[in-house]
Amino acid sequence: MHESDTGLRARLVEVGVELVAREGAQALTLREIARRAGVSHGAPRRHFPTHLELLSAIARRGFADLAAHTAPALADEEAGPGGQIAAVARGYVEFALANPGMYELMFRHDLLESGHLGLRDTSLPLFAALVERVAAVRPDADARAVAGALWANLHGIAQLWAWGSLQLATGSDDFTPLLDATLDAHLGNGR
Repeated sequence: MHESDTGLRARLVEVGVELVAREGAQALTLREIARRAGVSHGAPRRHFPTHLELLSAIARRGFADLAAHTAPALADEEAGPGGQIAAVARGYVEFALANPGMYELMFRHDLLESGHLGLRDTSLPLFAALVERVAAVRPDADARAVAGALWANLHGIAQLWAWGSLQLATGSDDFTPLLDATLDAHLGNGR
């Protein structure tokens, strides 16, 4: 029985997702994904003409998972925009720490073809939601710039925490005070 093209494509992405979770972005070669999927090393090229396109499809899953992880925070109307931003910030850092290989891949725009396979369609909506809420909390500011700075700050916390640098520097094993300081710095009293 022959596996459908759609089924093989999905299996290659799934194998890539599992591989990045276990071994990190550096393990994502076409040959290794094909081997683990049980197909010839040339089979992935029928669905992903370039290595970058396969990496982008795998990263798309990461952005979809991040969106699903933060969706409840964005839907919590009782929290208000400031509370939603705080919950998204925590969810973002938690996602990064729980999925280090995928998180690294998702933001390696030097490796990804973000214009292909709808990658931008999965990466930009969360940022747009953040901009919208920042605008509600800080109507006096350029919401896109504040959201960008907040995102960069969260990304830095996640990365430096994953490396162990912030625990060493702060003498703490809880990143919550860093999140609070970041939110205070970017949102002020609107938090």
